Amino acid sequence: MDLLPLRVSLVLLLWTLSAVASTFPFAVSYYSPKRPACRAIPSTMALCHDVGYTEMRLPNLLGHDTLKEAQQQASSWVPLVSKRCHKDTKRFLCSLFAPVCLVEFVEPLPPCRSLCEVVRDGCVPVMSAFGFPWPEMFNCSQFPPGNEMCIPGTTTGSKGMDDRLEEHAKMPRCDACRPFGDAEKEMQQNFCQHDFMVKLKVKESHINGGNRKVVPEGPSLVILKRLNRVEEEEINRKAFLLQKGATCTCGELLEPSTTLLALGRKAGNKLLLNRIMGWHTGDGELKRFLQGIRKLQC
Repeated sequence: MDLLPLRVSLVLLLWTLSAVASTFPFAVSYYSPKRPACRAIPSTMALCHDVGYTEMRLPNLLGHDTLKEAQQQASSWVPLVSKRCHKDTKRFLCSLFAPVCLVEFVEPLPPCRSLCEVVRDGCVPVMSAFGFPWPEMFNCSQFPPGNEMCIPGTTTGSKGMDDRLEEHAKMPRCDACRPFGDAEKEMQQNFCQHDFMVKLKVKESHINGGNRKVVPEGPSLVILKRLNRVEEEEINRKAFLLQKGATCTCGELLEPSTTLLALGRKAGNKLLLNRIMGWHTGDGELKRFLQGIRKLQC
């Protein structure tokens, strides 16, 4: 086996990693300051050709914010993939450099720990032949264990997760979360047709029957159509329901630490969310917006 090209590439790779380590020491970055976006995997990103999907998320799991940066760093790993030290090497690397873009997952899906471990165990002998260790930036212990929502290997038992990802990718977007034109204007115009507006951050969101249950992080701020302080206090610690939320996607409900505004209705003892938007501008603007809502005469 001709390893000379690999030797040269690994030398360049290790130099690159040491040079950029202080810029973005690897950790699965679920809370990037930049809004996530889907981008087509460019034809010039050779590492991730024919990886099974065509759109990637930025920022990626290595902290790259631009396609140019992701491509440059990914190119260093192409020679290792060509040595076929493990059949899932490309799958693992691309889950980090070019994570799959699914609309209902606001953050990139990380590789499963088991995927990292089998690739590491297969490729370490090739790298160590030249004195290169498995990079700390790929430390497998930081990835989720088990068959959670993560990218599995192609070994037995991974098909179920692949099917789940494919199923999620095909799910329609929930009506309550469909894109707005002028979001603030629409929320204001529709307030009087609903029973309440709520400001919240999501602690937990999970399927409940055919619906999706939304559990707030701490008390919510509730604004009723008609002033009733007692009822506002009763509502502000309750969970909400997105009807038929098990059959559609709503990335806003999966985005951690983001302020959401929602319009809803009461149905007996249930609180149903009908329109949801993320609030991404400042607290001052939000305060003024909510003050304007409170002044509406319904």
